[in-house]
Amino acid sequence: MSDTVAVVAAHADDEVLGCGGTIARLAKEGRAVHILLLADGETSRELTQAAGSAAVSARKAAASAACVTMGAQSVELLELPDNRLDGIPLLEVVKRIEAFVARYEPSQLFTHHYGDVNIDHKVVHDAVLAACRPQPGYCVRELLFFEVPSSTEWRTPGSLTAFQPNWFFDISATLQTKLDALRAYEHELREFPHPRSYRAVEALAHWRGATIGVAAAEAFVLGRKLS
Repeated sequence: MSDTVAVVAAHADDEVLGCGGTIARLAKEGRAVHILLLADGETSRELTQAAGSAAVSARKAAASAACVTMGAQSVELLELPDNRLDGIPLLEVVKRIEAFVARYEPSQLFTHHYGDVNIDHKVVHDAVLAACRPQPGYCVRELLFFEVPSSTEWRTPGSLTAFQPNWFFDISATLQTKLDALRAYEHELREFPHPRSYRAVEALAHWRGATIGVAAAEAFVLGRKLS
């Protein structure tokens, strides 16, 4: 079984919000972590072309800085159109993910939960499932779906499957690293009590930890595991 870990997320900051503490923990344990970010995260906003280009460049720099802080080995930002992944043929997104997986051959892959409000998160979830079909001898043996504050918990009851975690990583020793990595995305954060604020992100980690008897944790839904 490969020691390589992959994280496939829609936007730069989702990787830290969803599993930044776990990335830092696995990197500390000697695992090679590689991150793929699909959408540019900026061009859905009302920006001039020049401002949009500058914002995308800044987001890429932030992703690189967060990657270094967490100890991941690489991060790639594809710059697909933000909040418009549903306008791209799914096969094109799948092929990008397939190429990424073929390059690094991870045994463990983290991505979005399908029940998120954000359309890009749902597209990435579906594309990962298609790219990681469990064919004989396939490298990915474990799929885990993470939550993203201000997206996962904003799904109203009954509209889609709720996030009900059944897999946890103790990040008591790496929560501060997650928060430090999040500082690279300062412009994406909000003031408390917004869920995408430092206080809320830290509180969620402590709450997830408290539910399993540790100081801090990140929660996931296990999609598939082959032992």
